[in-house]
Amino acid sequence: MALPEIITDWFAQRGWAPRQHQLEMLEQADAGRHALLVASTGAGKTLAGFLPTLADFADGGSHDGLHTLYISPLKALAHDIQRNLLTPVTEMGLGITIETRSGDTPSDRKARQRARPPNILLTTPESLSLLLSYPESFEMFAGLKTVIVDEVHAFATGKRGDLLNLSLARLQAIAPALRRVALSATVADADAYRAWLAPYGDIDTVALVEGEPGAEPDLSILITDDRVPWAGHSGNYAVPQVLEEIGRNQTTLVFCNTRFLAEFIFQKLWELNEAHLPIGIHHGSLSVEARRKVEGAMARGELRALVATASLDLGVDWGNVDCVIQMGAPKGSSRLLQRIGRANHRLDSPSRAILVPGNRFEFLEAQAAFDAVTEGQRDGESFRPGGLDVLAQHIMGAACAGPFHEDALLDEVQSALPYSGIDRAAFERVLGFVENGGYSLRAYDKFKRLVRLADGTWRLAHPKFAAQYRLNAGIIVDAAMLEVRFKNGRSLGKVEENFAAQLAPGDTFIFAGMGLEVERINDMDLLVKASSKASQIPSYGGARMPLTTHLSQRVRNFLTDRASWSRFPDDVREWLEMQDWRSAMPEPDQLLVETFPHHGRHYMVCYPFEGWNAHQSLGMLLTRRMEDRGLQPMGFVANDYALAVWGLKPIPDPGALLSADILADEFTDWVQNSYLLKRAFREVAVISGLVERQHPGKKKSGRQVTFSTDLIYDVLRKYEPDHVLLEAAWADARARMTDVGRLGDLLDRAVGTMLHVDLDRVSPLAVPVLVMIGRESVAQGSTDDALLVEAESLAATAMRGD
Repeated sequence: MALPEIITDWFAQRGWAPRQHQLEMLEQADAGRHALLVASTGAGKTLAGFLPTLADFADGGSHDGLHTLYISPLKALAHDIQRNLLTPVTEMGLGITIETRSGDTPSDRKARQRARPPNILLTTPESLSLLLSYPESFEMFAGLKTVIVDEVHAFATGKRGDLLNLSLARLQAIAPALRRVALSATVADADAYRAWLAPYGDIDTVALVEGEPGAEPDLSILITDDRVPWAGHSGNYAVPQVLEEIGRNQTTLVFCNTRFLAEFIFQKLWELNEAHLPIGIHHGSLSVEARRKVEGAMARGELRALVATASLDLGVDWGNVDCVIQMGAPKGSSRLLQRIGRANHRLDSPSRAILVPGNRFEFLEAQAAFDAVTEGQRDGESFRPGGLDVLAQHIMGAACAGPFHEDALLDEVQSALPYSGIDRAAFERVLGFVENGGYSLRAYDKFKRLVRLADGTWRLAHPKFAAQYRLNAGIIVDAAMLEVRFKNGRSLGKVEENFAAQLAPGDTFIFAGMGLEVERINDMDLLVKASSKASQIPSYGGARMPLTTHLSQRVRNFLTDRASWSRFPDDVREWLEMQDWRSAMPEPDQLLVETFPHHGRHYMVCYPFEGWNAHQSLGMLLTRRMEDRGLQPMGFVANDYALAVWGLKPIPDPGALLSADILADEFTDWVQNSYLLKRAFREVAVISGLVERQHPGKKKSGRQVTFSTDLIYDVLRKYEPDHVLLEAAWADARARMTDVGRLGDLLDRAVGTMLHVDLDRVSPLAVPVLVMIGRESVAQGSTDDALLVEAESLAATAMRGD
């Protein structure tokens, strides 16, 4: 297909020419093939995805109803694309209607969209799933030509990806000629994503389109006059240099890995901001109004810097960003590439980024990420079977849209790759749960949601269940939140219920970049007024970003690649050299275990480099095993690189504690009797629709939801231990919360490769993890000064040359 003249003229008026990958996307559309486009940020991916749609409408072409559906992982991204898509559409004079739909869209507009949809609808996976639950969906999507999934790497491997894949399968059943398109800048395994995108996983039906490489990024690691800290994660020590960098640039994005850290760094920057440079803050817990305000200010070039979390990781197209600063460890090369791409947003000029490691191990991680980006190496999450709780939600959504035949729905579900392995028996178990809650719960009317008709079709037992479903559907199960409001009703955003419960009238805290004083808590609202004396910052219980396996291996390699140490700052190089002299360096596939006395206690420190999640799990298991063997454990602490366990008795044989059977014995017993499985069950109970988060007119508190799920959990454990939701909770607990796969690999390696070194005092490599003892539950950043004082004392002992 040749580009219509109206589009080639538009390119020419700007002095541009279509890029090869943009033309190839047009060719694949002309051939009716699905396509995965992998191209660098700034390469015009979004325009490439929409180009076939624009071509369809060019030269006077028209289309009644919905033509193209665009799926974004973030609400902000959909709004940004609307802004950038409207410009070419308007300038070409194409008669295309474009609208967004998300949780923030007014209900009257949502109803109108179902009856009279625009030509292009920009939405999220959750909003699409809800749309498909309406009877009008069959007519609304019947003429759909194209679905574009943007930033596919950001959610395809998780439960949001499961939900979206099931929705794609439903769309394909409604519109068989539908063409699927996915876009990404950072896909490590393109074939895996092609299979995910394809109906029935048929990879040959998905063309891989690759963009030309862009300019090499201008990446550096910040080295300050101060020493790289022993511990801490905030990068607080480098705030003066970060502010200087902001002053040198027109616009800077400062990325932080957590919402707490974003608020903390924002405050530290303002404390030193004598020039009163306009600096903003953006994270997912701020109100929609606050986020829109700061996004608009950035788009207009009114801010010199914006401190942000992953809420701005993806696709936000601000071409005037001069520099990206990453505070703390990047955790993965693909994530770092994504963030680097927010600078410049032009393919032909380099994106400039600076890494600010929080501590010495994080310096090694930053260097590993730097090397990976330089070499073009990407990493990413691996795919796994789809969640049964997500499938239950999808089945309920299908019933809300209208009666369905079991065989047809099973075939549709099996066409979604995450569920391609599900057999009839497993499907019927999930369907049975949706029907009546399962054997132990079927006596309760509230769980009787489906009925089977004489002709074998399934339908809703009562229309009320459709309203209940639409209020509670969704995959993201946040901790219960309270709205932070001024008395005039203005909302600032949300804090977690657990944080709010610790507050009393008169208490102060920092949120949305300002000091606030609590006036009162009113139901689900936290009423506040401005204050100048605030100190504490809300922390959030979100999952930690895992250290990727790829980056972990690179950090391991640094430890024994002594020739590379000359690249590091003097204090980092001396740290490694003293460790090498006093103890040992683990080979890449070797598990180093050190034992030593310290302050009247006996310590064992392991260096698995498998990430905090895996180390936390191992620490819990080890202390249980030590207790059983009379070693009198007192506690453990972990970071992404190491695990320290201590007790009253020495550990002469670490190998006996670290045997692989710990997963078969202690792990199963521990999970069944810990909060871990209950927390996993709470999430799958909410996602599957067993427990509602909210009723019409009223939202449940987090304590009410937890109480409900705990009661049901205890009933099922006792009377129906093979219930489908317990199975789903086990899958979550093993794979997501404990990272048990990496833990198993570690223990398998330890059998033959463990190196035990018995020392007379703490080693240099152990200092960063030992400094965290007693502070592992404290929000990152708030104790940096105390950490530095204690770390220097501990380090003085470790770094003595005698």
